[in-house]
Amino acid sequence: MRSTPLAMLLVLLIIQPLVLPVAAASWEEDGWLETLGAEERLVAGDEFACHGMPGLSWQADPGAVATECREYISDRIAASSWGDQPLSARTPAGLTYIDHALVDDIGFPVHGDLTGLGDTAWHSSNDEPEQPEDWYNLGRRGGSLEKDMNTVSEVESEASKGGLLNFYWIGKVGENTIRHDSKIEAWLLESDAWFTTWGVAWSTWVIQRCHQFEHDTLSTDADGKWWFEVSRPAACQSIEGRAWDVPVTWRINASQSTVSAVVYSETGESLKQLEVTENQLQSGWRMDDGHLLLTAPIGTEIEITFEDADVDVDILDEKWFNGRSFAVTIASHSTEDLFTWSKRFDASSDLRFTWLLTPRDVRASSPWLPIVGVVVILSSILAFSLIINKDRRYFGSTEEE
Repeated sequence: MRSTPLAMLLVLLIIQPLVLPVAAASWEEDGWLETLGAEERLVAGDEFACHGMPGLSWQADPGAVATECREYISDRIAASSWGDQPLSARTPAGLTYIDHALVDDIGFPVHGDLTGLGDTAWHSSNDEPEQPEDWYNLGRRGGSLEKDMNTVSEVESEASKGGLLNFYWIGKVGENTIRHDSKIEAWLLESDAWFTTWGVAWSTWVIQRCHQFEHDTLSTDADGKWWFEVSRPAACQSIEGRAWDVPVTWRINASQSTVSAVVYSETGESLKQLEVTENQLQSGWRMDDGHLLLTAPIGTEIEITFEDADVDVDILDEKWFNGRSFAVTIASHSTEDLFTWSKRFDASSDLRFTWLLTPRDVRASSPWLPIVGVVVILSSILAFSLIINKDRRYFGSTEEE
């Protein structure tokens, strides 16, 4: 009977190395996601997306990574001010189309960047997406925002071609905080860019790809009133239902007639009249060379009053918000510490970020692990000493008998 406690102690010592790695494989959340600082980022227009989960491999089980990462974001913060559910994920090269389709089914239709697939979106200025699968391989136009990794002339040249530029940013490597290129930042802020995020760019494309206009003349008197609504019928939802209800810009040609008022039909409240320099997504309108640029939310009736009573209205697509000439997204990779990653860019800046989140890997980040290791070693030595001493006493008492 005396050997039973000793046997149990030996078993615990044997299984201890097996238990310890399990504990070390756990992760620690970024508590800053639930602070006012993160909320400010959300309100400003940033997006929270998925980078990965410690202990899980995209290559081994992409479904598990996507599921856990989606829950990690959804349980702590909304993905965007335009929609709660995450839409974007960083997926590495090497996954098959079947893998990407699985990640898509879990809720991430946007995969980036440079995933190595044949279908691509925005790898060049004319690489416009035609099918949803193109968004499985979002390009990396524009390069990095890291200091000395790019030049203003290169960015300016790429921007002059139009399309969507997707920049790369990482805020910290090891214990080193990375400096950004302030010259490129300054040029971007002075440019004709629309600053947006992966999920908003995707949602805009989805709505532009399939929608329905409803419009008619409200009266034939001198007021020239006209109502307009954009909707997404069931057929569009069946083609691609996962998109935030973002306002989208349309160019309305009304025979050069000037607009005197734009209001919400239901409330009579005026839409904001936008400046030509406005680069942050919002509902509103402005005149552009005799055309009305109207940025309207889905499913909302807008009443427009033209100065001329009889106008012929023609609705045209407008690729980017408010008539801007190109779009810019910035993907912040491997964001495990949002405070450190974001502190170089004030939330009030016009730059918008897609924060690719991942929890902290406890094995790599916890300062307690060396202490735990020492405690384990000392405990093992002490336990073995107790066993030896107990055995000596036991066999010594046996000899005396």
